[in-house]
Amino acid sequence: MRDSVQRASASATERFRAGYGRLLEWVVMALMVALAVEVTIGVVFRVIGESLVWYDEVASVMLAWLTFYGSALASVKRAHIGCPELIQQLPPGPKRVAGVVAQLLVIGFFALLGWIGMSIQPILAGDTMVSLPDVPMNLVESVIPISSVLIVIAELTHLVDLFRGGQKQAETGHGGIPLSDALH
Repeated sequence: MRDSVQRASASATERFRAGYGRLLEWVVMALMVALAVEVTIGVVFRVIGESLVWYDEVASVMLAWLTFYGSALASVKRAHIGCPELIQQLPPGPKRVAGVVAQLLVIGFFALLGWIGMSIQPILAGDTMVSLPDVPMNLVESVIPISSVLIVIAELTHLVDLFRGGQKQAETGHGGIPLSDALH
């Protein structure tokens, strides 16, 4: 009975993570396409001698957004930078504890980053982009708290796996890939 509940829970977590990953993939793809179009338009206008005033600033913002949302996607896929070799050297009990502690540290960092990102929103009130004065900086900088929450959600799903899967999950990453391979 307990195994069937664990399997149902595992499949629910895996289904959530898969859907969540697809959503983030679409967001990242949309940002990549928008950035490519924006840069192409900027280059074309520059070649014909009619440079766009807003081109550089918007490209910089879009690249930052792509980086932050791409980080959330990397977190879902366990494709971020890590040091799994250290954890792999530990015996089974400490290996699981180290995995949980590492997840909690990552979650804590991004929770703090999200909180700081929210706390700067009132400071930015009234500020706008230089080249597009109708675009508030609050919108531009909203990527920090939003992506932090997205990363925390992804990391929480992996923390659930660690708690639920015990030793097996401590040794493998997403999709049964060895943790040492999943974190590179």
